[in-house]
Amino acid sequence: MPRPCKPVSPFRYFNSSPEVIRLVVMMYVRFPLSLRNVEDILYERGIDICHETVRLWWNRFGPIFAADIRRQRVSRMKGFRQWKWHLDEVFVKINGQRHYLWRAVGHEGEVLESYVTKKRDKAAALAFLKKALKRHGAAETIVTDGLKSYPAAMRELGNQDRRKMGRWLNNRAENSHLPFRRRERAMLRFRQMKSLQKFASVHASISNHFNTERHLVDRHTYKIRRSAALAEWQNLMA
Repeated sequence: MPRPCKPVSPFRYFNSSPEVIRLVVMMYVRFPLSLRNVEDILYERGIDICHETVRLWWNRFGPIFAADIRRQRVSRMKGFRQWKWHLDEVFVKINGQRHYLWRAVGHEGEVLESYVTKKRDKAAALAFLKKALKRHGAAETIVTDGLKSYPAAMRELGNQDRRKMGRWLNNRAENSHLPFRRRERAMLRFRQMKSLQKFASVHASISNHFNTERHLVDRHTYKIRRSAALAEWQNLMA
């Protein structure tokens, strides 16, 4: 009987340890730091790398880590229904041109899906909804703003009766934009639509992973959740 093949490590051909690579990716994506900020902070701790190495590592390993986090979370959530989604879109400028970042947020504040388009019409809303529904399944309630593209797309999908709209109902999605906006300012905006899509997806997964709901729990519970999140992070792609 042939022996099962051992998975190839994504860290091969790199002289740095996986622990350092994970630390660099976490610092750059999770916190509003620039490439040179990460370089200087690590240098103070005895890790001497160039800011271009930070760029290389987050581009190379960020999507891998995000996919692993997303795969684990989706598998754990299959037994639970997504009771309520909050959908919203934010304006993002790329080389002076306006683009739209569509985001689906769960009722607990977890970013479920991110999708970048050049327009805000029915076709864009339909593509975004199909992508979210395919990965996370159907939602019982979908909260949106007054954009007419949502009911047009949901009418085609046959779930328009699940839509809700109100003045303050979509605050969950509005507040979830703030961490991304802080990262956008630190990165001095984006230059390509592809890079925006990649970073938005990676940032959403890592933010979900370290979202310990600190404002809802006591200090002891928060420390336990934080330690568990860090331990899980260190075991990614191990």
